[in-house]
Amino acid sequence: MPFYDQQSGDFKVLYLQEFDNNMSHRFHPIRAVSTKDGAHYESLGEIIPFGTNDYQQDAALGTGCAYEKDGTYYVYYTGHNGNCNNREVVMRATSSDFKTWTKDELWALNGPDFGYSGNDFRDPQIFVADDGLYHMLISTYPVNGGDPVFAEFKSGDLQSWEHVGRIRMIWDRMLECPDVFKMGDYWYLVYSESFRASWSRKVKYMMAPTFDELKRCFNDGPKWPADGHEGVLDSRAFYAGKTASNGTDRYIWGWCPFRSGADLHEKNVNVGAGDGNEPNWSGALICHKLIQHADGTLTLGAVPAMAAKYNQEQPLTVMASNGATLSGIDGGATLSGDDAYVLYNRLGTCNHITFTVKTSNNWDKFGISFVRGTDSKKYYTIVVNPEDENHRKVNFEQEGEEGKGFIEAADGYWFERPADNIYSIDIYTDNSVLVMYVRSTSGRSQGENDVCAYTQRIYGIQKNCWSINNYGGSVTVSDVHVSQQ
Repeated sequence: MPFYDQQSGDFKVLYLQEFDNNMSHRFHPIRAVSTKDGAHYESLGEIIPFGTNDYQQDAALGTGCAYEKDGTYYVYYTGHNGNCNNREVVMRATSSDFKTWTKDELWALNGPDFGYSGNDFRDPQIFVADDGLYHMLISTYPVNGGDPVFAEFKSGDLQSWEHVGRIRMIWDRMLECPDVFKMGDYWYLVYSESFRASWSRKVKYMMAPTFDELKRCFNDGPKWPADGHEGVLDSRAFYAGKTASNGTDRYIWGWCPFRSGADLHEKNVNVGAGDGNEPNWSGALICHKLIQHADGTLTLGAVPAMAAKYNQEQPLTVMASNGATLSGIDGGATLSGDDAYVLYNRLGTCNHITFTVKTSNNWDKFGISFVRGTDSKKYYTIVVNPEDENHRKVNFEQEGEEGKGFIEAADGYWFERPADNIYSIDIYTDNSVLVMYVRSTSGRSQGENDVCAYTQRIYGIQKNCWSINNYGGSVTVSDVHVSQQ
């Protein structure tokens, strides 16, 4: 739940704190961190506690948003309690210093009062629309059933709210964590698609020149962005993404889910990485920078300040190779054949890996493996896969003689093949969390060439070697570097 605090000149990122031993009804206090650049964070601790007993409406807290007006901070959040008449209600708290908060016990928005469900009425998000008024979207269902909708309210003062209508969602898919903003000449609605299917549960967006036209993308649609992949921004390992801007840059924060089996013996730590089940709820904070292209479409890129944190260049050693002609310069190589690879030395706890790949033709396929040794029976690979001659998609595969191959529901989205077949790869890892950015050196214009972001969770990265692989054809790898904090 991020917002930019004009008074202190920093981003404040609110979040729900999950514990393994949550009480039955009382859980998810709201905590916060602050950051000026998306890379360095300071904890602000708990700001809004959950209720004091099992029968309060906000015994458990749910997602919402923060806003500041005239020196008063507002947090609108979801009060969640199955013991109450309405399981979910929109509530609020205020503060003058972002330290001491007062819950407004006399105010709430109840779904049934406006023709909406009392069970699903959550994730309020506030923004200023074209009319200059504050608007709020809430994810919900009609009270008598039917497909989910966004309930829309408006206010002139952030105090009293008037219901003004509803916006259809996409077919029968519940869209959580709405985030509406204007960036340049376009309006956007970023949302998390929670429809339970292996190809869904991703953060996506719609775009239009005006807010009214943005609503029509849903009501008369879906009218997907012209990006070739229905507005998908990352893999299923990035969820509940919401944005904030300091007036110059806009960042998006979400979480990468933990995987079941992390507490097992090392050889089994990636149980859950390939079982095809839903990702777990909660995880590690992820931050990307939003990249807006000339046509208004969005991709995600690395936070600029992140690279400076990884400023300790590490020695690079080739541990093994197959089908490789080593260049002897910066770890580079030419890889030819179906099982060609270069295996590099063990990674540290936090790593920044960079390299360039040039493929010999429009169909060549390459990948990057982690938790791999010279005798590994299975290991985990991020594959840049040709879906057709001109499009690529990042797949997640368990390779090796005991590997199961393609992992369902852990893949990315289509993106255009670089016209010159040159890929610039940036990979950041922090313990088990990994984010890969693919940039095209033949991008649409300078600074707009981020074409793909892919987040994943792989346990054991920091203890093992890694490799760059080729699958048929030939690829040339150059400028391989590993830096750590």
